[in-house]
Amino acid sequence: MKAMKRPILIHPDPRLKKVCVPVPDLSDDLRVLADDMLETMYAAPGIGLAAPQIGILQRLIVLDCVKEDDDEPRPLVMFNPEIISSSGETNVYEEGCLSIPDQYAEVTRPKVVEVEWMDRDGKAQRETFDGLWATCVQHEIDHLNGKLFIDHLKPLKRQMITRKMQKLKRERARA
Repeated sequence: MKAMKRPILIHPDPRLKKVCVPVPDLSDDLRVLADDMLETMYAAPGIGLAAPQIGILQRLIVLDCVKEDDDEPRPLVMFNPEIISSSGETNVYEEGCLSIPDQYAEVTRPKVVEVEWMDRDGKAQRETFDGLWATCVQHEIDHLNGKLFIDHLKPLKRQMITRKMQKLKRERARA
């Protein structure tokens, strides 16, 4: 079965602020969902996508931070991802979000994180991520906890972006 692209929710949407429930057990439906999420992420195009961004309130994220066209893609599917340690050293990246199109802002996060998750075969995985991968996995796990990258910003900047998204949603509704 071919993966299908799903619509991405745009902020402000109440589902983006909800804490997601853990995935109790892997099913074929969840594997199909993961494939659909990868398809949606690549088509957007983006480097990460969390299940709540397509309206599914379960702890599932997908990411692939390989940027170079000649490099082999590295799609990761993470069920119930959890950060188990993070470095004291931080990094600042200009982040964006598929649920907040065309808006970017600098966010400070730990430079290195160690993450545990269950892969699409139900196997426990653990890996240390650095740089862009670390930023991306933290950004996506934030989504599972009802947090957006703009929640890391000062209130004025956050309100400005939220107003732009409300306007975008009104324009799309009229189109």
